[in-house]
Amino acid sequence: MEVFWLKGYEGASLTDLTHAMGINRPSLYAAFGNKEELFRKCLQRYAERMVSYVRDALKAPTARGAVLELMHAAVGLLTDPGNPRGCLAVHGALACGDEARVIKDELAAWRGAGQEALRQRLERGRLEGDLPTNADTNTLARYFYIVAQGMAVQSTAGATKEELLAVVATAMRAWPGDNIMDAASAPNES
Repeated sequence: MEVFWLKGYEGASLTDLTHAMGINRPSLYAAFGNKEELFRKCLQRYAERMVSYVRDALKAPTARGAVLELMHAAVGLLTDPGNPRGCLAVHGALACGDEARVIKDELAAWRGAGQEALRQRLERGRLEGDLPTNADTNTLARYFYIVAQGMAVQSTAGATKEELLAVVATAMRAWPGDNIMDAASAPNES
């Protein structure tokens, strides 16, 4: 998992993978079938162990609390010195060419499912009254997912925990009802 996390799907060679696991190629093929299947197993493990915080965050009592918890947990993962920097699901597909199109598409679907889960939580918040009734939950979920993915890319370039938490604080200012987005789209009055 760490090899794919560090090097991406295409950047991880079979030699890198077998060396990291302490096995030879025939053993890799016997155990996993091929590199693609090994990657899928790693992604499943990543989801279960590294990003399980998403499920927990979405259970927060308010939509805003869910987003804030989600973003803070993401910062924690992205800057944990015990992990590679960045996000496997983002980094794994950044440099995929046509030969790895299936993996790139699967990662896009995986990220899309996460964004949809967030949209559903936001929609619940809208129905429960902790988001304005006119809130666009689809755009809001996309916005926070874009911020999280951007933080993943920035963390690979060395962004610190403090810098990413400042990004979270700035992103949260766009929360519906805070009038920041309304003011940004209003025409200048002279």
